[in-house]
Amino acid sequence: MEFHASHRDDESEDDEARVNPPRHPDLPRDASGHLRAGLRIVASVLVYRLVRLEMANLVAAASLVIALRLSAADALVRVVFAFVLNVLAYTINDYVDRDLDQKEGRAPEKTRFLIAHAREALWAQLVLAAVLVAIALAHDPFLLVSGALGAGLCWVYTARWKASPGADVLAMTAWGAAMPLCAVPLDRPMGFVLIGQLALFSMCFEILQVMRDRESDAAIGVRTTAVALGAEGSERLLRGAVVLAGVYAALFVHVTLSPLVLLAALVPTRRRTERAWHMVRFIFGLAWLGMLTAVYLTGTLEGWVGPAR
Repeated sequence: MEFHASHRDDESEDDEARVNPPRHPDLPRDASGHLRAGLRIVASVLVYRLVRLEMANLVAAASLVIALRLSAADALVRVVFAFVLNVLAYTINDYVDRDLDQKEGRAPEKTRFLIAHAREALWAQLVLAAVLVAIALAHDPFLLVSGALGAGLCWVYTARWKASPGADVLAMTAWGAAMPLCAVPLDRPMGFVLIGQLALFSMCFEILQVMRDRESDAAIGVRTTAVALGAEGSERLLRGAVVLAGVYAALFVHVTLSPLVLLAALVPTRRRTERAWHMVRFIFGLAWLGMLTAVYLTGTLEGWVGPAR
């Protein structure tokens, strides 16, 4: 999961500015001002995540609709739904984490604006949720499952489970399945098997994420799985999660590509966590591309359990 909020990547402002952020001169005073503020919040969330190369589950959803050979119209609606759901999820994350982000000096300009326009940020979330409901009711009500789980898990994780060892990793494992679930119609059971693979990839990413943030989280009293287990324990947990993802791939998705997934277990993480983060993403990305290419060309899964359509 990429929206773990304790990773610091911006320069801090001075303490007084963080404690008492100045009111923005463009604070809305009328309906058009409220609308502009809401649009600015949504745009800033989107740009910030794209610059950081986040929203990987949006890419997963887009690749799934291609691999499953959905019609152009169906695929387009599902990708649009996935896009709006991503924007909603990350807006929820920034809204709930606004005080913590301010304390850490994370994206200070964006955070100050959101704090000054918290009501508009809340309305933006409600509007985005309404758009998702409208799309689902008009196209496929099953999309509501993905929307409710994706947005709901995001809210609960950010507000509660992010600082709960074990729960943080499990929540993001479920979130990794919920977000791209919108790409899979009910009549494509093969797609649900692939969603399971994405969930296990998400588990590995979340463990790596909390490992990246272990020291900064510990410094502000956020007790994540990595803080609770320490560097050595977290590394063992990550390797176990990678092995689980590789075994799942061998059993259900593609035997030949499962060793590539397992290769991620050999990536050193304790001293060069940032480098490991990118290497594991690259390895899993290659494996995922290979899996979907095979599905697209053959129309089946090639795990040990047997092909599935």
